[in-house]
Amino acid sequence: MRKENKKDLRNKILSIRDLLNIEEKDIMDNKILNELISTDLYKKAKSIFIYLSFGSEIDTNKIINKALEDKKEVYIPKIYKFDKSMKAIRLNSFKDLKKNTMGILEPIDDSNFIEKENIDLIIVPGVVFDFKGNRIGYGGGYYDRYLEPIKEFKNKMVLAYDLQIVDFIEQEDHDVTFDYIITNTKFRKINK
Repeated sequence: MRKENKKDLRNKILSIRDLLNIEEKDIMDNKILNELISTDLYKKAKSIFIYLSFGSEIDTNKIINKALEDKKEVYIPKIYKFDKSMKAIRLNSFKDLKKNTMGILEPIDDSNFIEKENIDLIIVPGVVFDFKGNRIGYGGGYYDRYLEPIKEFKNKMVLAYDLQIVDFIEQEDHDVTFDYIITNTKFRKINK
């Protein structure tokens, strides 16, 4: 799948996701949250690295609040455009956040971070997924670069609506696959 095809597919799925009815989206978000918190992965995780939802993404604020309520350490991404890197920063309160240049909330203070090797559960964002562990993200490559050193760890999960699932995404050399997927109708471990 050439880059322009990935871009076209990303745009197509984003357009469909953006048209979701708010009530229907809320019902699907709650199904995904309930499925997530019932998994052993979540129950056993002491530390969770999760993105803050943006636009029509699955509402991760509910998940973050539940994880904080469950006394888990919650980490969220902070990106650094100058070297295209990312860190997982500890979140204690939503008051500790401000919008970055892309309009996405991220931590103001980045001193309280965790090394990627020490994270129990990583929830990776994306737009399009298949059941072989491949994903199409937003095109920045931040997660692929961040996850590359720990790609053998079996702790990477994606959350998606069924409408975001396709039969096949061609993997490129730099792509890091995920290990688990939760949609509004299923939970699946990826067999690689």
